[in-house]
Amino acid sequence: MNPLIWLVLDSCRYDSFVRAAKPNFDAFAAASGAVVERRWSYASFTAPSHYAFLMGLTPHRSPMNVLASEVYRSQFEQWSERLGVERLDFGSFLPHLSLPRVLKGLGYRTIGRVSLPVLNEATLISSHFDDYRLMADHADFAGMLREIDFSPGPGLQSTFHFLNLGETHYPYRMGAELPRLSGVHGTLRHMGDPAADDSRRPAFAPAALKAMHDQQSRCVENVDLLFAQLLERCPRGTHVIITADHGELFGEDGYFGHGPIMHPLVFEVPFLEGRVR
Repeated sequence: MNPLIWLVLDSCRYDSFVRAAKPNFDAFAAASGAVVERRWSYASFTAPSHYAFLMGLTPHRSPMNVLASEVYRSQFEQWSERLGVERLDFGSFLPHLSLPRVLKGLGYRTIGRVSLPVLNEATLISSHFDDYRLMADHADFAGMLREIDFSPGPGLQSTFHFLNLGETHYPYRMGAELPRLSGVHGTLRHMGDPAADDSRRPAFAPAALKAMHDQQSRCVENVDLLFAQLLERCPRGTHVIITADHGELFGEDGYFGHGPIMHPLVFEVPFLEGRVR
């Protein structure tokens, strides 16, 4: 059975990803005979998007003239090829509709590392993982790599690593250059503090919004450097999925951020998958 790694670049908009200088992602795509696709998230913010992922659903292509049931059926059936196992289908995921539970049943050790507090260990999203933890640092892909271990353990046959990366989420490691926006940051830690109320904050200037969009692409470039280190450690045959949970708005049509926003760019995400050769 193929080891599986699923990387979620939190909040990474499709165009932020494709315009970044990312030689390691590009080389992985070329070696796998794949391309970076524009796909669509099932949700506009972190938690529900990750619930969909861990049901076994990847971002979709939004096909026309197709019943939704056909799209779902195809998505579940693709897991057989990814894992190198006998036929899996929607019935294989019932009744729990949990990818980590299915993988555990096949003999995988399931490991989750997340960066966003809305995905912390106490949430239902951690269910069926053998080892699941919220990282102490909001952006610590490097720390995840230091811990990564492809040894399945006694009686198991393979590993599943699910990694949610905060590097591409606000504040994009810009530190003091940006004001603190508790809701946008996704931590929710200060939302009950009247002194921290940012609801009346004036809109960012266009130049500042452009700078944030550019910075998100630079964060993709930093992740790309670490991705090279991940590939060096992956066993041959490891199947890797790279995507985002949702996009981000940088002032387009009067919107900023993500969540309670109905705009195509907040659902538009990159998608790439392939096999380590």
